[in-house]
Amino acid sequence: MNYLEIIIKLIIGLSILNVWLLRSGKSTQYRGGGAKNIKEEFAVYGLPSWFMMVIGAAKIGLSILLIASIWYPVVESVSAIGIALLMVGAVGMHFKVGDPVKKALPASLFLILSVIVYLM
Repeated sequence: MNYLEIIIKLIIGLSILNVWLLRSGKSTQYRGGGAKNIKEEFAVYGLPSWFMMVIGAAKIGLSILLIASIWYPVVESVSAIGIALLMVGAVGMHFKVGDPVKKALPASLFLILSVIVYLM
């Protein structure tokens, strides 16, 4: 595994963990609609709170697996594809509610980076 691949995995994994574990209750310029936290964001998308918990658990779990794949390559494909699929959904939700493209940029970037990891 080369250093670039490790850096990409760390960027994706740590960024997602940051959003879901440290910044979930905080406002950012990338939240859907006018949401000020993740719970409000899911409400803007018309999704139930239980679904937020499922998506959050999936993103946290897959991020941990992606980081773990630095040492355990067997989980790389599952984690990279899983994150990519979740990011497709995230981008789709931004477009569903009519957000400007800027709000979908982080999810789009993580989608692209996840695909790159999968293809490396």
